[in-house]
Amino acid sequence: MLLSDHWQLNPEIDFLNHGSFGACPRIVLQKQRDLIDELERDPIHYLAPERQLEPKLDQVRQTIGQLINAPSSDIAFVRNATDGVNAVLNSVPLEPLDEILITNHGYNACNNAARHVAEKTGAKVTVAEIPFPLKSSSDVITAIEQEITARTRLVLVDHVTSPTGLILPVKEIIALAHKNGSQVLVDGAHAAGMLPLNLATLAPDFYTANHHKWLCCPKASGFLFVKPELQDQIRPTVISHGANQIRSDRSRFRVEFDWTGTYDPTPILAVNAAIDFMGSLYDGGLSELYKTNRQKTLAARKLLCDELQIDVPSSDDMIGSLATIPLNATQLPKTGNPTHATDQLQRILYQEHGFELPIFQFGSASAPFLRISMQAYNELHQIERLAVAVSQITT
Repeated sequence: MLLSDHWQLNPEIDFLNHGSFGACPRIVLQKQRDLIDELERDPIHYLAPERQLEPKLDQVRQTIGQLINAPSSDIAFVRNATDGVNAVLNSVPLEPLDEILITNHGYNACNNAARHVAEKTGAKVTVAEIPFPLKSSSDVITAIEQEITARTRLVLVDHVTSPTGLILPVKEIIALAHKNGSQVLVDGAHAAGMLPLNLATLAPDFYTANHHKWLCCPKASGFLFVKPELQDQIRPTVISHGANQIRSDRSRFRVEFDWTGTYDPTPILAVNAAIDFMGSLYDGGLSELYKTNRQKTLAARKLLCDELQIDVPSSDDMIGSLATIPLNATQLPKTGNPTHATDQLQRILYQEHGFELPIFQFGSASAPFLRISMQAYNELHQIERLAVAVSQITT
């Protein structure tokens, strides 16, 4: 049985875009369906927090705590990392002229959230311009050092950047921010399931991530870690019954996030099944999965760069299971408009060659960027075919 047989992806498409929304294995989807059936047999008993829901969520919380090396009591559940980022941004006290530091490699939705909060509070958003291509992770630190000031209250930084697929040196960034007296919110949307995580070592103030990307859980499932001393100030994006419930058995932080109104908790409750399944793919468990996906990604990046005669845009140590390469302006369909050429290239690759992957403009570059994802179901022969297709289209 091929590893790809565990997923129900369209066999006529080479799916090289796991990084966008993930893809859920058949066995995990079946677990979710079973959970839905169980819920619908007795919705009141299942969803009433103090009956079944809270104990079930606590089981998952324990699993996530072990995965990221953090106390389960410091973990809340969110629909996705963007939800977690919004919860923190809207809760951290900000005054006029305070600064939120983001990066140009940050996820657009989260950078938008930072700007929205700044508009409401009178704070200012500053942007660390990280180059790409870049030589090493020291370029990241330099870019942030140039923008962090005495007014920086919060640094929002990606653990693994979405557009450029880079593993940022978050431990060093957190240390730099704390030395400056700033708090740090890490957007780890891509990190959980791609990298080993140890929040006790990283010591962020806030860390949020998706379960539905590299852990391959059902869609709309993620976590938010908050340091104990900051939990009283952090509120969910939806205020519900927990806001005035008095509980002696658990913190308001957990009570509020566990119930934000009627929702489908089964994507969260299927997390244990997903982690168990992904850990069963290789004898070495999740550690071997991380290592194997990274090795495939490095090999895929080199193959593409060699075929397209492009310099590798970053050092190998900054790569996990995502890789982005810049195309040359000469490697574009001739339309006279870079955006139209980018859209046309993506359309041709999908419609005529059967590839699903993002091709996009980034920063001020005149030529687009191409990003690949390598999950367990991906193989290098797909990249070989992609390299040939791109070369044929753009020559």
